[in-house]
Amino acid sequence: MLRIARDLTIEENDLDISFVRASGPGGQNVNKLSTAAQLRFDTRRLSLPADAQARLARLAGQRLTKDGVIVIHAQRFRTQERNRSDAIERLVALLAEAMERPTPRRPTRPTAGSRQRRLEGKKRRSDIKAGRSARRFED
Repeated sequence: MLRIARDLTIEENDLDISFVRASGPGGQNVNKLSTAAQLRFDTRRLSLPADAQARLARLAGQRLTKDGVIVIHAQRFRTQERNRSDAIERLVALLAEAMERPTPRRPTRPTAGSRQRRLEGKKRRSDIKAGRSARRFED
């Protein structure tokens, strides 16, 4: 049993993990052994709130299929066990991030001091630019 959040847990037997050949450099090892882990998790088995479901779909991106299955491909390490645990950790992190409600932004007003400093800076720039023009009056 994996604990995602205070009120969300998933069973390990709900995870479908298969091992495939890893791509990339690695010499003979990469050609002989199937060390990359491919984790598949059906999100329809979870009872997530609607807002968390929407965040999960946005965070998962292309890793979420049309059927609602999250596919995570882990091939960072050379052993099956480390890639398996890496894939599970990434799934748990993804689900945990989807469960967090973002705090709404509360608009703030600028302080009187910051308004005054801004206006003084504008006045200084204005004086500098006004001083660049050569106004000559000939009598």
